[in-house]
Amino acid sequence: MRDSFWLLRPPYTLFVAGMFILFLAVLYTYTGKAWIRFHGWVYRAKEPKRYWLEVAAYYVGGVFLIGIFLYEVRAFSN
Repeated sequence: MRDSFWLLRPPYTLFVAGMFILFLAVLYTYTGKAWIRFHGWVYRAKEPKRYWLEVAAYYVGGVFLIGIFLYEVRAFSN
């Protein structure tokens, strides 16, 4: 029988975290506001540079984690 918590084991945690961060990036892009740690909400209309830097960081972080996941899965398959 397959373990029901297989997604919580490495390297699948990288994929789950990357998808969650990408989800947040898409959500922040859609709503026009982003949560910045230790600062609070930043709105696209009020502070566009800070907003887009934060959203871009979420996109890059999510893609980076998924890329590491794909590299690890490829390494394990050989």
